[in-house]
Amino acid sequence: MARETKTTTQSPNAPDFLAWHVTQKGEKSFWNKVGAAWTHKDGQGYTLQLETCPINGRIVLRLPLDDTPPQKEEGR
Repeated sequence: MARETKTTTQSPNAPDFLAWHVTQKGEKSFWNKVGAAWTHKDGQGYTLQLETCPINGRIVLRLPLDDTPPQKEEGR
């Protein structure tokens, strides 16, 4: 029986997205990491786990390329 080799760039429990809380102060944006999201096995949704629940601003999901927030603000 042949073995299938599956290569992944992330560990099995690594999040698919990082959740960032973004607030606007004048023309400057402030990004704070607040959680992570994982894709469901059937591909039909996500599980979002927040370490804190912001009451203002917005939550942005980004690929976890690294733990630093984006330098430029992207469209909503």
